[in-house]
Amino acid sequence: MERSLLAPGHRACAGCAMPTTIRLVLDAAGPNTIVVSPTGCLEVVTTPFPESAWCVPWIHSLFENPAAVASGVEVMLKRRGRDTNVVVIGGDGSTFDIGMGSNSGMFERGHKVLYVCYDNEAYMNTGVQRSGSTPFCVHTTTTPSGSESMGNPRPKKDMPAIALAHGVPYVATASVAYPVDLRRKVKEALKANGPSYIQVNAPCITGWTFDAGTMIELARLAVETGLWPLTEYVDGKLVGVKKIRRPKPVEEYLRLQGRYKHLFKKPNGADMLKHIKALADGNIARYNLVD
Repeated sequence: MERSLLAPGHRACAGCAMPTTIRLVLDAAGPNTIVVSPTGCLEVVTTPFPESAWCVPWIHSLFENPAAVASGVEVMLKRRGRDTNVVVIGGDGSTFDIGMGSNSGMFERGHKVLYVCYDNEAYMNTGVQRSGSTPFCVHTTTTPSGSESMGNPRPKKDMPAIALAHGVPYVATASVAYPVDLRRKVKEALKANGPSYIQVNAPCITGWTFDAGTMIELARLAVETGLWPLTEYVDGKLVGVKKIRRPKPVEEYLRLQGRYKHLFKKPNGADMLKHIKALADGNIARYNLVD
């Protein structure tokens, strides 16, 4: 077996989905790859000076500009006649919020760059603050549940739809619980004639509060409940979805996470659970997930 392109000895938390996600991405992309990453958990745990867990060339960018940095790398490689993969790997804070402007520019200009978002649904590196990716009713330090609040009052931003609106040729969602699917999508994305975007569900033990041994189970339940549909778009057309044989109740997914525990303790939690179930049912109907 070939060695992983993300070396062991990094500082990620036990039960963190991020390093597993990165290994799968690099395994599919191969050693002929340059990675750009913004500030975030990934940068902190893989590059404590003077060490690095990266076995491919890696560039640390600012929170707001990984796509701009990758665009420059892609242009220079093209001018030199080099066929090298350029991959951005960033969290949802940079992807959905702080770096949205540079993402839009990269998508619009058509740079051949794969953007992978490891989506742990909050600013985990700085203390579990809400991001544009944080789902409805989630408890964070900036949307705390309490006597007057049921957690985050806003819906999760639909970043794949934003990428599609830019005309990105390849857009997909993936999950760390489905490694074969993730690796295949990375390989397909790198074939695209232009930018590509993959959003990976990546549970965070610190922010989601779950038992470290349940990470894969949790990621799988997100798919099996319909809350995280696995989709694939080519040239704006939906070309693939992962079917669900028997959708699991959303409560099975939510009960495993401390960030949702208030929904099972407060009197009006039942109404919020109905709303979340409606989101899952909406995904199931939209993508025809059940035969």
